Amino acid sequence: MTSRAGWLSVIDMQRVFGEPDSPWFAPRFAETVEPVRKLVGAFGPRVTFTRFVAPEAPAGAWADYYERWPFALQAPDSRAYGLVDDLAGLAADAGPTLDAPTFGKWTPELAGRVGPDGRLVLAGVSTDCCVLSTALAAADAGVEVLVAADACAGADDASHQRALEVMRLYEPLIRVVTVADILAPPA
Repeated sequence: MTSRAGWLSVIDMQRVFGEPDSPWFAPRFAETVEPVRKLVGAFGPRVTFTRFVAPEAPAGAWADYYERWPFALQAPDSRAYGLVDDLAGLAADAGPTLDAPTFGKWTPELAGRVGPDGRLVLAGVSTDCCVLSTALAAADAGVEVLVAADACAGADDASHQRALEVMRLYEPLIRVVTVADILAPPA
């Protein structure tokens, strides 16, 4: 990797995606926790955790979405939308967590933290939804995006792999790499 460290965004490492009894469970979620911890340790204060939360009143196509997933219409402070215990303490140390009622987390707040010519490293869930949506929007904004494939989990293995393949189509704007690639000393 280059010497430019960038900003790490840990996407939606929440109970709703990490607990096996959740309809939105990502089967390999637990395998991402340790790689995410390594990245957070390396990025220090340059970390933003995000949370997907339901809107108070879904509108437009979101109304249909929540008709399909009514269990998800919970308050932002519900247990389901909390970060998993293994990462909640790290998130508290990282600064304010960014909540958004959208799949993509490339919001004005995250854009402000990364900067217009920055580098954004993504880890989290789900590769095939919120990670993908965030990566595409950030790349469109001109930000260099690195997706840590081994620190991401999808709705299932096939969806995870398909999403990584789609993001590889956007090289060099989006690069799919490993945690080891990101943590390697600059050449």
